[in-house]
Amino acid sequence: MVAITEQGEKIEEIVSGVEKQLQRAGDRPLEGNYESVQVPADDRRQRDFTKHLNIYYAAVITAIRDAESILIFGPGEAKGELKEQLEKNHLGGHIVDIETVDKMTNPQIAAKVRAYFAKEHSPTN
Repeated sequence: MVAITEQGEKIEEIVSGVEKQLQRAGDRPLEGNYESVQVPADDRRQRDFTKHLNIYYAAVITAIRDAESILIFGPGEAKGELKEQLEKNHLGGHIVDIETVDKMTNPQIAAKVRAYFAKEHSPTN
């Protein structure tokens, strides 16, 4: 998250700790069979994944709740998921744009945010 205020720029990284591809214990074809007790049911694994993801989105929304304008960008599908969560929390009206971009470093992210909002607030717009 990059916040640009009158006091300057603040970069805060909010890490999800969630893996998209959950691994099952013993899920290697050459290591033999695994017992069903060791393998969580797919629906339970999906519920756990969704629960962790919702906690992550709640942390993101808490961090950006007071933002006047929200620019969402990134390489994956999380952009759309974040948009949905923002809309559920009555913050969808603050979204100014959603862009697909490759993975970026924190300085690249900050530069993109500065450039976007400088362009948006330039006298020619």
